[in-house]
Amino acid sequence: MEPSVVTLAFATALLLSLATKLWLTTRQMRHVALNRHAVPTAFISTVTLAAHQRAADYTLAKGRFGLWTTAIASAVLLGWTLLGGLDALNLLLRAVVMPAWGALAYQLVLVAAVTAIGGLIELPLELWATFRIEQRFGFNRMTLRLWIVDQLKGALIGALIGLPLAALVLWLMGASGGLWWLWAWAALVAFNLLLMVIYPTIIAPLFNKFEPLADESLKARVQALMQRCGFAAKGLFVMDGSRRSAHANAYFTGLGAAKRVVFFDTLLQRLSPGEVEAVLAHELGHFKHKHVLQRLLGIFAISLAGLALLGWLAQQSGFYTGLGVRPNMSAPNDALALLLFMMVVPSFGYFVSPLMAYFSRRHEFEADAYACLQADGRDLANALLKLHEDNAATLTPDPVYARFYYSHPPAGERLAALPSPT
Repeated sequence: MEPSVVTLAFATALLLSLATKLWLTTRQMRHVALNRHAVPTAFISTVTLAAHQRAADYTLAKGRFGLWTTAIASAVLLGWTLLGGLDALNLLLRAVVMPAWGALAYQLVLVAAVTAIGGLIELPLELWATFRIEQRFGFNRMTLRLWIVDQLKGALIGALIGLPLAALVLWLMGASGGLWWLWAWAALVAFNLLLMVIYPTIIAPLFNKFEPLADESLKARVQALMQRCGFAAKGLFVMDGSRRSAHANAYFTGLGAAKRVVFFDTLLQRLSPGEVEAVLAHELGHFKHKHVLQRLLGIFAISLAGLALLGWLAQQSGFYTGLGVRPNMSAPNDALALLLFMMVVPSFGYFVSPLMAYFSRRHEFEADAYACLQADGRDLANALLKLHEDNAATLTPDPVYARFYYSHPPAGERLAALPSPT
């Protein structure tokens, strides 16, 4: 593999993805700004002008911030690769760590260092998004102290889980021969399935409180719905989402017998019992149509193909040198290969995102249709309207932007398929 071909392919993908992101975001901002002055005809009787304009302003603020974050992320990626950042860090750690602690330790430290540096770069952006944008529009309810505690907890849990997993993958890369990628894939699949089991009961409670649903009337209604749908869950829980944000949600979590139904307290405060039932019926629609299983299998298939590709690329010296890194043929390069692959693949995979978004939107329509069979469709429409307003979701997205990015159908399309809200 010629290094120049790798460099050209990566630079082209990076520039095209950057240009496309900037073009789509500016399209979205122009379209929302042009339609800010009036509520769309379909929503005149249900959405106030003030709520519509607040959603437009929120979208514009996030769009401006997104332009900056996209440019920064592209600059950081370029710095790690073609400008030699990863190469310089690798040379330093290889000289300092490997003689003292060995090859595996050196590679693990390299992965940890890149992850830590990337996290530190992102911290100011997360801080701005939380305490400037979310705060300005009334969504943020976190204190600075809680935000810092969350960051520290996340870093600690990431290290406790991520470092052993990275060590296992790196060991498999060095010890399993040419088919290491198949063993690594099996390990990653097993890890993800295990994480789905332990996350609801061990990890999530480290960040939020989960109390059993106390409203007996709503509980009976929800249990009757789940029984009609043939869905069994370990429990119904209310999460203190209001401690951090005014956004509302409901979701299923866990795997097998560990499945849980979780409601944000903000959701229960905003919606009527019938609307809560309809929202849950929508989520059960995903279960009934096996959407979650389909997505999980899709992720596993993509990860298998990706690891197989990495297994080939890791043997090509041009893969490293074409991306600004000088491999050492007398030392393991597994961590370098893994890091480079994780850095550059998003630039190539970006153009597949519209296809993924399309299937996700189709799943949402299917789940809505199922919800209308199991609950009152008007309650679902009312709930969606309230959630759109509470979350300041724009009613006038740019059509091209929505087709490229939206995992859920735009409000106008989605509500047009439901009974008219009351």
